[in-house]
Amino acid sequence: MVPTVPSPRRPLDTSHPSDSGHPSHASRAVRHWYENELGWPTVPGTPVALPTGLRFDVLDAPVEAGYAALRHLGPGSPVAVRADRMRILVAAGSADELPGLLDWLEWGALALDLRAIGEGGRIEAPLPPGTFTLGTSAPAAPAPGTSVLGTPRLAGTPVPVPAHTSADTAPDGSQGAAVWLRPPEPGCEVEPSLPTLSALGGGVGGAPDLVRLVDTMATECHRIRLRRSCAQPLAMS
Repeated sequence: MVPTVPSPRRPLDTSHPSDSGHPSHASRAVRHWYENELGWPTVPGTPVALPTGLRFDVLDAPVEAGYAALRHLGPGSPVAVRADRMRILVAAGSADELPGLLDWLEWGALALDLRAIGEGGRIEAPLPPGTFTLGTSAPAAPAPGTSVLGTPRLAGTPVPVPAHTSADTAPDGSQGAAVWLRPPEPGCEVEPSLPTLSALGGGVGGAPDLVRLVDTMATECHRIRLRRSCAQPLAMS
């Protein structure tokens, strides 16, 4: 006899068919958050990665340089941290503008620890807010107005990222997981909040100005470079 009650349905598997091996439940949860909660595409494979050049590009710089530039960002501008690097999301296409922008700001002749990741690139997907790392207890709920790191999200000067951040464990078990300092908001389009070159002079509905952001980050990168040079012992003649 044909059964009249359908068989129980299996939970939706949010992993990609091309994922190598068998992605862990944590990796599937991370991918599900980006694809279903934010509507962002992800790159097939493990660990979960986000493609750049589609909805956003990324400026990658030392954490110290990134902190100095946070004042130029508006509410909703996502920022991530991985070890001693900060990744600031900027408008798609900004990576192509960076070399010319640095030249225009008269930083082009210097070797700065500032790079842009654009079309064809990818970044490790930062852990969603509230995610706790493997082998640890779930963290307490953050105070209102703060990120999962306990730093101000929209205003004020953020406190330094805790030293243990660089040793956090990603869902695939790797060390140095990226985390959100200012996470994107589900249900909100990210593009209007991203720094863009066309916002020079305040022209695009209050979008942050990419020029001021890059100039501040370049300045701080140069200061870091000078400090490191001064800290090196003089060569023996």
